Amino acid sequence: MEEFKLHSKFKPMGDQPSAINSLVRGIKEGKRDQVLLGVTGSGKTFTMAKVIEKVKRPTIVIAHNKTLAAQLYQEFRSFFPDNAVEYFVSYYDYYQPEAYIPQTDTYIEKDSSINDDIDRMRHSATRSLFERRDVLIVASVSCIYGLGSPEAYHGMLLLLEEGKEMDRHEMIKKLVEIQYTRTNADLLRGTFRARGDILEIFPSYEEKSIRVELFGDKIESIAMVDPLRRIVLEKARRVPVYPNSHYVTPEGQLRDAIRSIREELEQRLHELEAQRKLLEAQRLKQRTLFDLEMIQEIGYCSGIENYSRHLTGRSPGQPPPTLIDYLPDDALIFIDESHQTVPQLKGMYRGDRSRKETLVEYGFRLPSALDNRPLMFEEFEEMRGRTIFVSATPGPYELSKTEGEFSEQVIRPTGLVDPQVEVKPVMNQADDLLAEIRERTKIGDRVLVTTLTKRMAEDLTEYYRQLGVKAKYLHSDIETLERVKILTDLRKGTFDVLIGVNLLREGLDLPEVSLVAILDADKEGFLRSAGSLIQTSGRAARNVRGKVIMYADLMTQSMGRAIAEMRRRREIQQGYNKKHKITPETIVKAIDESVWQICDADYMTVPKQLETIEEFKTIEEIDREIRRLEKEMSRSAEALEFERAAELRDRIRYLKKKILFS
Repeated sequence: MEEFKLHSKFKPMGDQPSAINSLVRGIKEGKRDQVLLGVTGSGKTFTMAKVIEKVKRPTIVIAHNKTLAAQLYQEFRSFFPDNAVEYFVSYYDYYQPEAYIPQTDTYIEKDSSINDDIDRMRHSATRSLFERRDVLIVASVSCIYGLGSPEAYHGMLLLLEEGKEMDRHEMIKKLVEIQYTRTNADLLRGTFRARGDILEIFPSYEEKSIRVELFGDKIESIAMVDPLRRIVLEKARRVPVYPNSHYVTPEGQLRDAIRSIREELEQRLHELEAQRKLLEAQRLKQRTLFDLEMIQEIGYCSGIENYSRHLTGRSPGQPPPTLIDYLPDDALIFIDESHQTVPQLKGMYRGDRSRKETLVEYGFRLPSALDNRPLMFEEFEEMRGRTIFVSATPGPYELSKTEGEFSEQVIRPTGLVDPQVEVKPVMNQADDLLAEIRERTKIGDRVLVTTLTKRMAEDLTEYYRQLGVKAKYLHSDIETLERVKILTDLRKGTFDVLIGVNLLREGLDLPEVSLVAILDADKEGFLRSAGSLIQTSGRAARNVRGKVIMYADLMTQSMGRAIAEMRRRREIQQGYNKKHKITPETIVKAIDESVWQICDADYMTVPKQLETIEEFKTIEEIDREIRRLEKEMSRSAEALEFERAAELRDRIRYLKKKILFS
């Protein structure tokens, strides 16, 4: 049996050993829920890795966004280079969900582009769960979205064995059935090539292809091949080929699904006609029959996930299969930055449901499309196994699960202490901060600034830029993985000051940052709660010159609790440093860009014109602008001005998203 083997020059220090032993003991005693309260820079990821090594169970680590997931994936991959460390996040480069806006009678067709590398990594994750025990998956909250049935996915694999009798035509038929595409051109992921007695397959989860040599109806040899250089890398005696899609269905089950979809269509048409919704009935009939014809002919159709309830044979309202279903029963779950991830897990279902109910009501989808959804939080609660919630500021939900008990990890092995906090008046905060920024950038340090609004972040960035400060802003309008690039550029020194709202708080490992400024710190609320203030301040805890400035005219309860808690942690750390004669030093951490290169491609680049696009007052105005742009785009394409047409296309996409989320 494969076991986790941790590679690291570090040894557990400070209160890491007690935290590790406490968590391992809790798992062995059968505790379902535990909390690790670990401050920034205390080595929470290393502690998680040590727990995984000791309990020897398949593990999933859930993060609340792709930025944090990418960072964790890098770290765990360095800790476990000999084990199956996998990455499972949303695989779209660009994603525009299907939607309908009744007010303007605007239908927005689903438009997406899949990142090939991330798609491979998702398939690799599910494949590893079937083949190994030493599997660690770092996932975003997309792990609770609907996925194909694990029974069908595993049940339809093609098993190749040296010496096995297997008809060539049956092999080709099987590959087509599991959604591989035959090609005579370049061999790409998800394709196969058949030439005489040689069959070449490029699985969707591999970086190398499979060459099968036949002698009659017998497999003579199997080899793993470099698809570019076409040289044999290694021989193999037995190779399973998993389906090219998670939404594969056995032939018999597919027939049952088609019959079930037809029955639902008939029932829904009667309902719509009884309500005198004849346009909706006609629309639904036309769309569904077209999809059924595609499924019958090629086993697949665009938007096939909307029929997942029928394809998996599940009942109405039953939870969809997700990545959680692929995990073994004894799997261990870490929920990182749980104070942020848990609320996000709770909110996924409601946002998805609202959009799809409109599609169903107006005849764009069958009611069963509502079952292609994320898990409700209650369903996730019921399905999850042993869980460890990890956060510097655990929320009430996590603590209620453990009756307030937690394993504490507040000592940093590096000796770094929580930053000193200085409270300054709000008056002239922007200009006062400018002087502080100049001092920090003079010695090569970086600065984070948190504001209360997006507008203030943008205006302050522009103000500082005019004064010669290299600054950028970061807020929720920026595509998720563009944030990865921005944060990497901050670490590289491409710019010195990052200004944002609440996106600067969780999971950002930025040792170059020595100053965190919190503007309007006395405005009580979610962004200025005690937990938020502690998290934000923690961004300066990886640098020996770490300092926090809170701009406030009065001391709120949240500020008081946050400052007191940081003082308590600082005193514990200083006592540890004195006892062990430790001199704190800034963390030195290389910038590993291998995963960022994948992430960099995972967002749509918005042309400059879009960044300064005029604000429209009503949806009707945006709709008119979209129609005007579509005509101009067509004229540009006809005139062979393809760059201009592409810019207009991106502008249209931007406006459609603006309608959808307004």
